Amino acid sequence: MSSLENQTEFHKKTEIHTTPNDVHFRGSTDFVLITDHRTSKYRSEEQLLAEKPEETSIMKKIFRKKMLYKRLPILEWLPRYTLADAIGDLVAGITVGLTVIPQGLAYSNVAGLPTEYGLYGSFMGCLVYVFLGTCKDNTIGSTAVASLLTYQFAKGVWQRAVLLTFLTGIIEIGMSIFRLGFLVDFVSGPVSAGFTSAVALIISTSQVKNILGVKSEGASFLQRWISMINDIHNIQINDAILGISCVAVLIALRFVGRMKVGPKETTELKWYHKASNKVFWFMGIMRNATVVVVCAGVSMYLESQGKHYFRLTGNVPQGLPKPALPPFSIEAQPGNATAGIPEVKGETFFDMVGGLGYGLIIVPMIALLENVSVCKAFAKGNPIDATQELFAIGVANVANSIFQGYRGNSGLARSAVNNASGVRTPLANLYISIVVMLALVYLTKYFYYIPLTVLGAIIISAVIFQLQYHVIKPMWRSKRSDLIPGIVAFITCLVMPLEVGILIAIGVNLLFILYHSARPKISLETIETMEGYKFLKLTPDRCLIFPSVEFVRNLVLKSGNKTSLPVVIDCTYIYGADFTAAKVISSMIDDFKRRNQKLIFFNLKPSVVQIFEGLKCKLILCYNAESLIEELKDSDVPAQRVEFEVPPSLKIDMGNSDNQSTASTITLTKYQSK
Repeated sequence: MSSLENQTEFHKKTEIHTTPNDVHFRGSTDFVLITDHRTSKYRSEEQLLAEKPEETSIMKKIFRKKMLYKRLPILEWLPRYTLADAIGDLVAGITVGLTVIPQGLAYSNVAGLPTEYGLYGSFMGCLVYVFLGTCKDNTIGSTAVASLLTYQFAKGVWQRAVLLTFLTGIIEIGMSIFRLGFLVDFVSGPVSAGFTSAVALIISTSQVKNILGVKSEGASFLQRWISMINDIHNIQINDAILGISCVAVLIALRFVGRMKVGPKETTELKWYHKASNKVFWFMGIMRNATVVVVCAGVSMYLESQGKHYFRLTGNVPQGLPKPALPPFSIEAQPGNATAGIPEVKGETFFDMVGGLGYGLIIVPMIALLENVSVCKAFAKGNPIDATQELFAIGVANVANSIFQGYRGNSGLARSAVNNASGVRTPLANLYISIVVMLALVYLTKYFYYIPLTVLGAIIISAVIFQLQYHVIKPMWRSKRSDLIPGIVAFITCLVMPLEVGILIAIGVNLLFILYHSARPKISLETIETMEGYKFLKLTPDRCLIFPSVEFVRNLVLKSGNKTSLPVVIDCTYIYGADFTAAKVISSMIDDFKRRNQKLIFFNLKPSVVQIFEGLKCKLILCYNAESLIEELKDSDVPAQRVEFEVPPSLKIDMGNSDNQSTASTITLTKYQSK
């Protein structure tokens, strides 16, 4: 007997006896037919008219109250706005606004754009998010990832950067209309961690040049380090000392902000404990602004004394940018070698779009990933409307482009500050926007004295903590194979252009998914009914599609060849199939028919049956235990008992050495295939 033919009990409770008035199926309820015993005349006159839904116009569907509240979340929380909410939002908005200003100035250098563009992209997005945002902690502005992607695709040309912001915003709005927010699910956690870690190293490398004062050329991480090492003899000692000192101070203040004094229990804290903890927290939150103000003040004093020790940010245009459509072309401009002005080549709209290339796809995907990650971090288990967030960030970036801003995404660091500052609603973004606009109007003349090395230190001290090394250990413990796409994302994004690296990493991750779908798990068991009929049961755990169907077919044929029993495929978990699967199933049915072995499909969903019947597959279908037993009766003969005498000379070991009979009677159960 085959090893597959292990007897297991087929319980009575699995048998369901049905009558015409009591229809029950063990499998899919899609197969249940509900009939109306009245005539079609009565049904068409009375019921069909009553069941016909009311015709509503598209405009009525769009402007339903439920839809308006969903697409304008401000209508939901504004009527319940209180004085406590206003105070919390005001404090949080001013705190985050003072954090956004130095970050915006610093990230514009990452994007390869003039300093003011970092602030241009940090106020309109916040205003839009007040009306369209769903996460109270979220803020829209310049981020490390958005700045690096802008540099990768715009190549430091502000017209391309603004057009990239406009077009990706339009694409995000379109994605939200067609509910394509699910695309972010194709970027797994390991790929996201590898990508984020690579971005942190790339951005840190791009700012080392500002700290050391050396040249950094090249498109990849490795090329930039080689360039800096070759130019290390031109290091600016003053800038290097100031930059390294600022990095150390910023990291120290980061840890100071997390210090807690006094008992661990909140109820046991004294007033001076609470005051000290608040001071520590404020020092940590305001570390960027504090360092910028102090260093700018020192630099201003030294400049007034005629001592030019540091490379400075330079002139920043005063005032808000005038609203205008984004540039759809670039006019050619002659260069001036004497003044050091390079020549600008003209580009048409199609030239600019062609230059952006994959960025029109990669940037919205990464932006959605950033935004959803921030919302999940502060959702506290509440559901997230990814479609609405995608719509909000799309509209925000279209508004940014009208005011010459470059890409703005959700920033985890800013959102964490917002949350810690006691934000109550998205209205805090209004105060962030006001703080940034006031800075553009009144403080730009002081931005001139900010040393470039300080801005580089701010970026390095921020992104260095984005290295996702802490996920390696849990991933190793849970599923080690997940490390592969993460490592691929990390390495390819370092050694190749960023867009190529992320596409390769996503491709590798999809290969893992396809391999998993191509090798479904199939449980095999030999079952005996109470009536004495046996069959081989196979249960695939997923749908039958072209990568997996050959694997399933070979396993079914291999298992069927080892026994003459009928084979029953439990299709409970087969929720879909395709044309290739139908062809293979048809071939498998013919193979079983040639050797006179029955192949039964149990609980196969009608939608899948329709696919198989498209190729005229002669399926044997069963949807309950009673019909399955009837099919087994047609293929098997019940077990027969056969007795015969054993000669006395034959010793039979019955498991006991003392048990040796002179004659024995053996009863065998014989299963005979019809």
